[in-house]
Amino acid sequence: MSGQKVGYIRVSTLDQQTERQLEGMILDRVFTDKASGKDTRRPELESLLGFVRSGDTVLVHSMDRLARNLDDLRRIVKLLTNRGVRIEFVKEHLSFTGEDSPMASLMLSVMGAFAEFERSLIKERQREGIALAKRKGAYKGRKKALSGEALKMFCERVAAGASKTEVAREFGISRQTLYQYLQGRE
Repeated sequence: MSGQKVGYIRVSTLDQQTERQLEGMILDRVFTDKASGKDTRRPELESLLGFVRSGDTVLVHSMDRLARNLDDLRRIVKLLTNRGVRIEFVKEHLSFTGEDSPMASLMLSVMGAFAEFERSLIKERQREGIALAKRKGAYKGRKKALSGEALKMFCERVAAGASKTEVAREFGISRQTLYQYLQGRE
């Protein structure tokens, strides 16, 4: 009996759509993360790694959906193939079984390096664009989480000794943002 076909889908933000990845494929189970690819501790990826068994096939839209750098990509592929799991990257038309030829290993490294390089170029262009927009005065950064009145109430609650976790929840901000406000950086 052949194993299950398991899909892995990842998008970086909550508002990104997952439908285009693995569209039209018949899968027994799908694991979907809405997290950055640079974060190697993604809950659904960890669930997938615990779920798959020898004989299963993991399908991923593209290498950059699985990992953002070559080291992580190779580690995850090796982890899966060492357990007898086949992994297929749909966009690149590549699959790995653990019994791969030296050419397949080279292709994984080359394609993974290109994906990492592409990501670096995107980040560089983004930094350049933000710097240019700042010089032109068009980039103001992210909108403040708390308005003047809310900030005043926030400070009063913290000064009164309220739990910081409770205050953060009450104002709809993270604890990290709370501490940034308290340190005057926000």
